[in-house]
Amino acid sequence: MVPTVWAGVLAVLMLGPALGAGFVLSYDMVWVPDLALTRDVLGLGSGLPRAVPSDAVIAVLDEVVPGLVLQKLVLVGALVLAGAGAAELVRERSLAARLVVVSLTVWSPYVAERLWMGHWPMLLAYAAVPWLVLAGRRWAAAGPGPVERGPVGRGPVWMLPILLVGSLSASAGIVSAAVVLATGLRRGRRPVLLLAMVAAVNAPWVVAGLTHAGEAASATGFEVFALRGDALPAPLAALTLGGIWNTSVIPASREGWQAWAALALLVGLVGAGLRRWWVGDSQRIAILGLWVAGMAIAILGWAAPQTLDGLAQNIPGLALMRDSSRLLPLCLPLLVLTVAAGVDALRERLRGTAPRWAAAVVLALAPIAVLPDAAWGLAGGIGTADYPASWHQAGAALAEETAPGDVLVLPWSAYRAPAWNGRRPVLDPLPRMLPRASVINGDLVIGGTEIAGEDPRAAAAAEALAAPEPSARAAELSRLGIGYVITDRTAGEAPPLAGETVHDSGDLLLQRLPEEATRPAAYTMGPVRLTAMAVAWVAYGVAWLGATTSTVLLLISIVRRPAANVRD
Repeated sequence: MVPTVWAGVLAVLMLGPALGAGFVLSYDMVWVPDLALTRDVLGLGSGLPRAVPSDAVIAVLDEVVPGLVLQKLVLVGALVLAGAGAAELVRERSLAARLVVVSLTVWSPYVAERLWMGHWPMLLAYAAVPWLVLAGRRWAAAGPGPVERGPVGRGPVWMLPILLVGSLSASAGIVSAAVVLATGLRRGRRPVLLLAMVAAVNAPWVVAGLTHAGEAASATGFEVFALRGDALPAPLAALTLGGIWNTSVIPASREGWQAWAALALLVGLVGAGLRRWWVGDSQRIAILGLWVAGMAIAILGWAAPQTLDGLAQNIPGLALMRDSSRLLPLCLPLLVLTVAAGVDALRERLRGTAPRWAAAVVLALAPIAVLPDAAWGLAGGIGTADYPASWHQAGAALAEETAPGDVLVLPWSAYRAPAWNGRRPVLDPLPRMLPRASVINGDLVIGGTEIAGEDPRAAAAAEALAAPEPSARAAELSRLGIGYVITDRTAGEAPPLAGETVHDSGDLLLQRLPEEATRPAAYTMGPVRLTAMAVAWVAYGVAWLGATTSTVLLLISIVRRPAANVRD
């Protein structure tokens, strides 16, 4: 219980102002009050779906829990679950060791950088990793008969909910699947059932990727998204679970001596505990294999980006690895297990209770000391904001419209830095506020390098916007199945279009384009692809139904369990 409380304290200390009123909008973290379950959310749009199934899950859940509350629960829950899972993974170690691994897990460069970058599905995958190691071990040990009951419940009962939570994006699904398969897949231990669970929870993003294979093959940019060093060279930064490609979200302390101190602390503790862990862990090869895989993928993206760019044109799915440091959570189990063993080894060399606890306090606070600017909303890097009333009004006006067609969002750029969000960069939230599928610019400009988007319809829209006259632009867009255009006047210049004004609040202009005789109703996916996606979502729904049922049964069993059998 104490390690979980400590994880909660660290979570509140790190998030700080992000727990206040309003939404946290930072880079790729875009939450809205009520996300509509549109075609794009389900992976049925023309562009490569990058938020499947996370957007669909949120669109369903925010019908029950307000989106604002849901976001706070996700952020706090991810950090607390990560710390609690790390402590549970080394349950047999001393309390001091468990507190140290909680600090190491929660207060890590990976958490700080991915939180700032807005990769909340990866934070959930990171949090799920220790629990999936435990679940995989219990699954492997249970045999083909009834599942063994343990201190954290029945393995398969809570494995599926954790697996779902940790698989809300493609990269997250890869991490979670790798961990649970590496630790749980054993001959004669119900491999088919385990593989079926992994397949079901990852079906939406896998099938969506396959149905957009042509767009995925055009994805490049391994060099731009490669592992980056801070004060440490890139491979050494990866050892500490740091090294994100976007240097704007790297805490300033990582550019100084603190990064070297963090590396020395980690290497020292791992070195002190490596042998002790190795001789006592029956799954040492699997855990080491996960670490090697995570580190190798991260370093490969840094060492050979151009080679990977070329291979990605011919190998489906390889583009998922271009942000290679996303997969560093694969290294977490080895770090947690060896650091905990190292702490206990160091404590045994000290005589007396006071010196041992003094050392424990120092080691538990050391991760905070070497990354001080992760505190209080990443030293102001993240905060909260409220959407302008005009955005809600524009969404309501569009909801009342009956003309066919999707909506184009202008200005033609992917990211915004609105004044009402403290000028913090964020992926344009406007499309998610709208009740229709949107066509947006997917091109990215990073460090002066332009990475082309993968949506062919967006490319066609860009050509239409280049037409010389407003009426010609409107006509070309209409032929693409676009019926409406919404322009955020506060975000920059946008080409004028001929159309009827539906809503004009000064900052937002919503126009209905003239209907063309050749205008399609909207983008539609072919029947084969549509059927494949339907099957994937059915499998995913069955997985959620099973997870919900098993969670309820587990809670009932915990309530009925005699108090004497409940472990703190």
